[in-house]
Amino acid sequence: MYEPTTHSRQPLSEAQAAAEAARLIAEGYSTTGPTATSYKDIAPLPTTGDAVPCAQPGRPPMSQKATDASALMLSGSVAALSAGGATSLVLYTLGQVDPVTLAVGAAGPVALVLAAGSLLKSLGRAKHDMHTEHHHHYAGPVRQENTNLATTTKGLFARTNNTLGER
Repeated sequence: MYEPTTHSRQPLSEAQAAAEAARLIAEGYSTTGPTATSYKDIAPLPTTGDAVPCAQPGRPPMSQKATDASALMLSGSVAALSAGGATSLVLYTLGQVDPVTLAVGAAGPVALVLAAGSLLKSLGRAKHDMHTEHHHHYAGPVRQENTNLATTTKGLFARTNNTLGER
């Protein structure tokens, strides 16, 4: 048999319980009284000890977006660590390298990352600026007759002349 956990509140006497039940039933079937939309249990919560709340070890509580960004930064730092370790190993095995060669070797990946970032930014801007729908709204009868006359010259550098003429 299921026994609900009891909190440290005073049990109601039989008369109090019957009166509370009758009040709740009358309130539930009443059309004039306000409708209860929530219930607040005023019984004190059970406590264990008298310790005050304190910050727990580990990651602090944060939003889902912040948690995702934090995980992304942590995984990016692992990738940077492996790339830096590989570069350090290569430089250690070479032994003697002049500063110009080091500067060129270090600037290559940075230039690649900057170029990729610039490309992604311009693609995002182009996608944002792209219009996919074009609407024409006319208030009256419209009659439009256009004739497209096109002449193209052939060759390595071709030129097309478009002229619109009305009939």
